[in-house]
Amino acid sequence: MIETSTDVPRHTGRGAARRSELFEDLVALLVGEGFAQLTLDDLAARLRCSKRTLYGLAGSKEQLVRAAVVHFFRRATGRVEAVLAAATGPAERLAAYLRAVAAELAPVSPQFFDDVAAFEPAAEVYERNTRAAAGRVQQLIEEGVAAGVFREVHVAFAADVIASVMVRIQRRQVAGATGLADAAAYEQLAELLLHGLRRTEQPA
Repeated sequence: MIETSTDVPRHTGRGAARRSELFEDLVALLVGEGFAQLTLDDLAARLRCSKRTLYGLAGSKEQLVRAAVVHFFRRATGRVEAVLAAATGPAERLAAYLRAVAAELAPVSPQFFDDVAAFEPAAEVYERNTRAAAGRVQQLIEEGVAAGVFREVHVAFAADVIASVMVRIQRRQVAGATGLADAAAYEQLAELLLHGLRRTEQPA
């Protein structure tokens, strides 16, 4: 999960603190309930502000939504990387990373993910983050193989399979096929990877 886009509203000058707070409230609202069914009038009413104030954050509902999605993934990435930095050992780092991703996604409403999948600008943000996360997982697997903790596997193939699963999660295909929420799917992926990759001790 790596989001480096710079098109999140910048809050500077007079009233910056209020705009920043308003934007955080907007992100929480969209993440908790989705956004396809909400108009700008709805958002203004729910956030107890004027439409003009919302236009001060972005020029349209579409731009607001995309900025909120970027912000959500950027913040989640920071927390996931912090968890990873505190973990030691290849297996522990891989487990920590995937479970931290799951923890970030757990509070998010299914409606938000459905709406993101249906809105191309937001879906592109999620997909970019998903592919970045898949690259991070590949790196962690390579670390484990090099350290002798993981079995000798074809890392590029394993990474491609993992990336395919992660993209299917992002596109809501796993939810449709299994009923698993995105966070639960990442938990299951973590279990499969750890059990499949760990080197089993040979009997003496």
